[in-house]
Amino acid sequence: MKKWLIPVIIIVVIGFYLFSKGKSFNNDAVVLQEDAKTEWSNVESAYQRRNDLIGNLVKTVQGAADFEKSTLTEVINARAKATSVNINAGDLTPDNLAQFQQAQSGLTGALSKLLVSVERYPDLKANANFLELQSQLEGTENRINVARDRFNEDVNKYNKHIKIFPNSIFAGWFNFDEMARYKSNPGSENAVDVNFEF
Repeated sequence: MKKWLIPVIIIVVIGFYLFSKGKSFNNDAVVLQEDAKTEWSNVESAYQRRNDLIGNLVKTVQGAADFEKSTLTEVINARAKATSVNINAGDLTPDNLAQFQQAQSGLTGALSKLLVSVERYPDLKANANFLELQSQLEGTENRINVARDRFNEDVNKYNKHIKIFPNSIFAGWFNFDEMARYKSNPGSENAVDVNFEF
């Protein structure tokens, strides 16, 4: 056997190993990243459902002629702001997620104020359409929470995959960056202060 053949065989074996490992890493990273992006789409879909329901809720509440117009205006404006902030699934940076979350939080606050205000309107509270929409909104809030949790789970799988060794080396080679998780609003760990005095 010729002496030059041994280094060639070693180089071929190492090259094949690196190609195989790199291909496996890349394919797994792509699948995990796409799964996380799909879950983000589900988060946006759940928020879209909420926005659609809020539109119907506002129309129902507007039927109560003496209902506070300022509260309705606040909800309408917050809804417009929330629907104007969209994030491309390929651009899920911490800053973009924070901007999206801030817009959604504004809508959540305005909606909470609207629902508390309804307590002063017995006819509206007894309206079947209103009660159905309120029930659907509660269910949608649960869907949003589940979608955010699933998104974070998929982001966690992807981030772990690209950070473990030797995958971290391949992540740099193939430009796979860490994805941002959906985080709670600052102060959300504190108990909510509810005041029913009018």
